[in-house]
Amino acid sequence: MQHRLDLVFSALADPTRRAILAMLLEDDMAVTDVAAPFSMSLAAISKHLQILAEARLISQEKRGRVKWCKLEPDALREASIWIQGFGLFEGFDLDAFEAFLTQELPPEAQAEA
Repeated sequence: MQHRLDLVFSALADPTRRAILAMLLEDDMAVTDVAAPFSMSLAAISKHLQILAEARLISQEKRGRVKWCKLEPDALREASIWIQGFGLFEGFDLDAFEAFLTQELPPEAQAEA
């Protein structure tokens, strides 16, 4: 599973790929329609789509002469479950932590910080 998470997070690291995923939330799209809003070549978009497909974030299928892209939410679900594992911790109040340290640390340790 770790390798799959690496692929997912690597794919999500690029803003173009995130934008493509957001577009595919609406519906399946032809590759040419995916490429339309971007100012890059069809070959560049195809590389982005290949990375998304390798991460299993999308699937691609040929319908006639047109290649279609479809969002595959299961890969995001696995990443979301992994991230939620860190949600076990309460939100961290930095002001309260600073006040606690001010009370607990000796003055010379506070001067060093």
